[in-house]
Order: sequence, then C-alpha cells, then structure tokens
Amino acid sequence: MTEATDASSPAQGIEGVLLANRDRIVRFLEMRGAGDGAEDLFQDLWMRLTERRSGPIADPLSYVMRAANNLMLDRYRSARQRMLRDHAWGETAAVEKPSAETTLISREQLAEVEAAVAATGERPARIFRRFRVDGIAQRDIAAELGVSLSTVEADLRKVYAALAAVRRHFDAY
Repeated sequence: MTEATDASSPAQGIEGVLLANRDRIVRFLEMRGAGDGAEDLFQDLWMRLTERRSGPIADPLSYVMRAANNLMLDRYRSARQRMLRDHAWGETAAVEKPSAETTLISREQLAEVEAAVAATGERPARIFRRFRVDGIAQRDIAAELGVSLSTVEADLRKVYAALAAVRRHFDAY
C-alpha cells in the first residue's frame, strides 16, 4: 500500500487529499461492499466534500475516510429500505381480491378520512392534497397560495393530527 502525502499534490485542501488518495478510497469503498459502484461512490464523495466550504481540518484523510464510510452507510440504508418496500409491495400485490365486507368497511373508513381532512378547513385540506397527492413541494404550495412556508407546515400538521385521530379511532375497533 502506498502512503498518501498531502504535500506532494498540487491541489490544496480536501481536493488534494481526494486526488492523492483516490486509489485508496476506491479500494476502501470496494471492501465496504460497493463493488463495481466504488467509482461512482467516489464521484459522489468528491461532489459532497468539495461543494462544502469548510475551514481547516486537523486530519483531512481521516475526515475523507469517515465521509466515505458514512456514504456507504447511507447507501446501505437506502438499499435496505428499498428492498423492504419492494418486498412489502410485492406481498400486497399478491393478496387476493377483498371481500364485499372488507370493501364496504374500506369505503366507510375512506369517508371518515375525507371528512376529517375536510373538517380541518378548506386551505389545510387543499395544501394536504397538493402536497401528498399531487406531490408539489411545500415551498411551491406556499408561493401558489400566497402564504408563508410556516403556514403550509402548520396546516399540514393540523391535517396530520386529524388523520392520527382517525387512525386511533380505526385501531380501537
């Protein structure tokens, strides 16, 4: 293994550490489970670390390696969540058609949910639908309605509280 030196690199700071230790970091990522994706992860690491402007770092190589490890942990968690979600959706899709009774109960519960959302007021209900159903960002909703971002957040909390109460009601049965 070659020893990394910060002084021999013409680049300064984090970029210099990344350039001087590129092979070492890529090997580290490969050994941590990145496999063929190690090069892509190195590029992500480069982007994350060079976009931030920070002051002097006491041990820059240690900082970079810790950031690489954190990046691997993030990727592992994302992959695990994706696997769990895909597994859950796969099981849900394989379920047989619900009975007439289940369909009726679901329709009644949906009506209760819609009533709870409507009871929060017109603006909170609209914000909730724009955010959760239409997938519009909260900041964009605020601009669209001419209200502050904190108003959008407060209205969403109001709807979520109403939905939590309905959920508790459902769970009581």
